[in-house]
Amino acid sequence: MLIHGKCHCGNISFSLAWEPSPTEIPARACGCSFCTKHGGVWTANPKGALKVEVKDRALVSKYAFETRTADFHICARCGVVPVVTSRIDDRLYAVVSVNAFEGIDPSLIRRAPASFDGEDTESRLARRKRNWIPSVEFVEGRS
Repeated sequence: MLIHGKCHCGNISFSLAWEPSPTEIPARACGCSFCTKHGGVWTANPKGALKVEVKDRALVSKYAFETRTADFHICARCGVVPVVTSRIDDRLYAVVSVNAFEGIDPSLIRRAPASFDGEDTESRLARRKRNWIPSVEFVEGRS
C-alpha cells in the first residue's frame, strides 16, 4: 500500500510504502506537551520507505525540544507537522502524522496513547531504530 499525506497547504507531502498492505495502522497519540498541543498522532512501519517532498523549504521550520534528538518538520504557511525525523548513527529515521493522511479509511487507524516520560536518550534512540521508518528520502524544490 502506498499511503499519501500532506500538510494543509501541500508544501510538505509524503508517500509511505507500507508492505504488505496493513489490515490496521498502529498510531501513537503522544502525550508530550508539544504533541498534545498539535494533536500529534504518529505511525511508522520499520519495513517501510518514506519519500518526503518539500515544495518550498523556506516555508519549513524545524523544531527540536527536550533531548534534541528529533526534528519536527512544521509548515510555516499552514502550521501542520506531517513528519518527524531523527538522525541516528548517520541514518535518517522518521514517523508520519496519521492526521496528515489523504484518502485512507479512518477505520484502519488504531490510535493508542503513548508516553515516553522517563525514557533516557539511549533507550529513546534504540526504540526509534527498531520502530521508525528506516528508509527516508527528502526531495526539495526551490530554496
